[in-house]
Amino acid sequence: MLEIIIVLYSLYTFMRIYISVMQIGYINEQKRKDPVLMPAGKYMVSANYAVAKEKLSLIEHFVDYLIFLWWVFAGFAWLSSLVQVDGEIMQAVLFLMGFVAVNYVVGLPFEIYQKFKIDKDFHFNQMEPKMFIVDQLKSAALFVVIGGVLFALLAWIITRFEMWWLWGFTAMFTVAVLANVLMPWFMGLFNKFTPIEEGELKREITKMMDEAGLQSDGIFVMDASKRDSRLNAFFGGLGKSKRVVLFDTLIEKLTTKELLAVLGHELGHFKHGDIWKNIALMGLLLFIAFYLFGHLPDALFTQMHVIPHAGVKIAMLMLLLPLVSFVFNPFMSYVSQHNEYAADAYGSDVGGQEHLISALLKLVTENKSFPKSHPLVIFFYHTHPPIIERLNAMGYDASNTVIGEEEKVEEPALPNDGIFAFIDKKNNDS
Repeated sequence: MLEIIIVLYSLYTFMRIYISVMQIGYINEQKRKDPVLMPAGKYMVSANYAVAKEKLSLIEHFVDYLIFLWWVFAGFAWLSSLVQVDGEIMQAVLFLMGFVAVNYVVGLPFEIYQKFKIDKDFHFNQMEPKMFIVDQLKSAALFVVIGGVLFALLAWIITRFEMWWLWGFTAMFTVAVLANVLMPWFMGLFNKFTPIEEGELKREITKMMDEAGLQSDGIFVMDASKRDSRLNAFFGGLGKSKRVVLFDTLIEKLTTKELLAVLGHELGHFKHGDIWKNIALMGLLLFIAFYLFGHLPDALFTQMHVIPHAGVKIAMLMLLLPLVSFVFNPFMSYVSQHNEYAADAYGSDVGGQEHLISALLKLVTENKSFPKSHPLVIFFYHTHPPIIERLNAMGYDASNTVIGEEEKVEEPALPNDGIFAFIDKKNNDS
């Protein structure tokens, strides 16, 4: 059984690496063509940003695979030998805390490099190291408290019920729904939410929500600019906790009519019940994962030289969940992309199609979102359709459109040594 899992995970890793290499080659090819949607300088920078992120992902894929192999061949046995306490539930909680801690330490350098090298070079990251450290400590504290409770709950279910996978799924799905309700509270631990000022924008947003039948906890501006310069807006929470959230960066860059069109798009998701559709899809993924990993034979754990106690079973589920998610991704992407088209249509109706188009053009430029991706990336990963296709669906010919004034843009240096140099050479030769 262990051999089968290793083969499946190896195929999964190979596919991720292959998709990343194809994406890098595709973008490097497209960036040499005539720019679309943005001036040539910004078009080149957005391409280089996408390539820089993809190159970092390549290294992550390799490291993830090595860590996976270490866990199944030695890591689980090593951690089990360290965690020797009375009580299966306490043992499971400590084992899982150790499992998460090791993975966190391995992944932390990638997060730091992304934020303080790539995002900083491309003028996105606004954080100082102190804020980053504080955020990490807050996240760790939340995880220890909430994660500890959830791990204990799952461990208790595993020790008490023969069909633990079914009850475990029920518990985790319920927690996932509650997390959406409590999301505004969690976000308030990291960002400041200020009620929007009285004026035309608030009146128009309120009118738009009333017409759609949306009862909200309020309209808030989030101080996103203290961490990142990108633009965004969303509806957060469920039930009475629903709130409209605008990034301060979005308010700074868009006109009132463009903001209303963007919010009209988000309101379209509410009107069409997309939040509940997404929750249902997440529930389906969780059910499949719990069913599959709830039926792993004890012989598998024997091959890994560990006793299949609750902590090991949960850790194995967490370790293999990305594999199941990857297989499920195309279906979720298809549904999500379909929902985006419908939300665009609604946003066009309530906010004006020309204003939504103008807002999307600004968003893609300000966020340095390269407008083209390899078909495999779109198939497996994109929750939104390609921006060019979204604009075309609204009757706008985006194929050769360039907005904004050309300006001199300083291009950050990209990593170009070792494996990166080999990849770039292969792409340039093709």
